[in-house]
Amino acid sequence: MSDVTFPMDEYFASDIMKKRVVTIDSSSVAADAAKKMADDEIGCLIVTEGGIPVGIVTERDLVRMIARKDDLASTQVKKIMSSPLIHIDPDSTIWELAEKMKLEKIHRIPVIRGKDLVGIVTTTDITRLCSIGSDSEMKIVCQQILQRLNQA
Repeated sequence: MSDVTFPMDEYFASDIMKKRVVTIDSSSVAADAAKKMADDEIGCLIVTEGGIPVGIVTERDLVRMIARKDDLASTQVKKIMSSPLIHIDPDSTIWELAEKMKLEKIHRIPVIRGKDLVGIVTTTDITRLCSIGSDSEMKIVCQQILQRLNQA
């Protein structure tokens, strides 16, 4: 490992998360989820029960339903959501966040403090952070990523 400080070690989930998170109740139907995602131009919804986050439903979940010819109008979100909800604490570093996303093979991760949903981070948010700065800083970022990949 080089002596260069990697900028992502200085950032936390709370620094890059989107604070506006769209939710849907687990008793709602898949058609409502699809409409909500389309209306808000987003790729996922956090599923709640009694206001507590319990799962996530993504565009991919809806595509699979369509491919299986499931009825979007009658299938409840809780039947298609991914659960238990994989999440991260707002004080987790970006490296911890990225590692969890890699290990769990997910592209979106809700940020939860206690039982409260406080944000969401996507791979796009991490990519955006990596692209900030000069070309020389980007080279350092890429070198650090490659070093970490080689150590894995």
